[in-house]
Amino acid sequence: MNKITCRSPSNIALIKYWGKTAGQIPSNPSISFSLQAAYTETLIEYSEGSKSEGITLDFLFEGKSNLKFQERISSFINSVMEYFPVLNGLHLHIESSNSFPHSSGIASSASAMSALALCLVSLEKKLNGKLEFMNDFHQKASYIARLGSGSASRSIYAGYTLWGSLKNYPPFTNEYAVPINERIHPVFKTYGDAVLLVSQSEKQVSSSAGHRLMEKHPFAKSKFSQSNKNTHLMLEILEKGEQMDFILLAEVEALSLHAMMMTSNPSYLLMEPNTLALIQKIRQFRRETLIPAGFTLDAGANVHFIYPELNRNEVLGFVQSDLLPLCQQQQWIDDKVGHGPVLIKGTL
Repeated sequence: MNKITCRSPSNIALIKYWGKTAGQIPSNPSISFSLQAAYTETLIEYSEGSKSEGITLDFLFEGKSNLKFQERISSFINSVMEYFPVLNGLHLHIESSNSFPHSSGIASSASAMSALALCLVSLEKKLNGKLEFMNDFHQKASYIARLGSGSASRSIYAGYTLWGSLKNYPPFTNEYAVPINERIHPVFKTYGDAVLLVSQSEKQVSSSAGHRLMEKHPFAKSKFSQSNKNTHLMLEILEKGEQMDFILLAEVEALSLHAMMMTSNPSYLLMEPNTLALIQKIRQFRRETLIPAGFTLDAGANVHFIYPELNRNEVLGFVQSDLLPLCQQQQWIDDKVGHGPVLIKGTL
């Protein structure tokens, strides 16, 4: 069959990537874990086209035409064609859908671009029998995903991932993400993530625009320096299994991210009143129970409430009784550290 379907997860960054240079190179390293329930599923059906036209495509998002998304996908694929010479002359019919609201601050570009990159590399391997330019399948998929969305580079792998150059750690690079699960204490491998949907509307300021505003941000250098130090610190915490330190550092990084938004020029605010109300309730819950559970935020209003699997019943009882009334239509996603992408059809 001339079809390939990949499902790739979103991820939530613990150490935030915010700011980049040309070529999607991050201004500081980041650490994240992939999710399980929040994902994008992308299908590519390929057929013979015209060599003179290069690669052509049509695109459906959740069963409907979406010109904005199609133009972005077409521009991206044409920009990476040098890495996929075997695809020249093909026509691609692409369909994509999410298990969660797009453009609302749950890293939909991470799951979408990683799913697309996995499909393209799988298609190259199927047609060519090998990969061009890079030999490792996942490294190439992460490299290509990065060119579409920086955070997408981290969604190629299960569990915990680090992306960005890190002093004294030679495996890590700005070119692609690297899995770090062998460094992770077992207690962190089963953490849950209750994604609390404060708003399912499209963000007023996109992440791409937010990254651009970091270029002249008066506090940018301090933020990059802070996140570099926090990356080293988070690695130590993850290795040692220090759960409360893990939560507290994740919260600092989340609030620093939003502080950059609020102090940019022009400034903007993606948190909403119920975002702050959820944060206050989560912190009160931690003080009262001493459970090492806390929040992190992506570039949006929604709150990721992360907690140890051991305390799942108590945490979910609290979510149902105290937190869901603050969510839009009491909507949330019951998520956790995930098992990574899945190739549904094709060769991976």
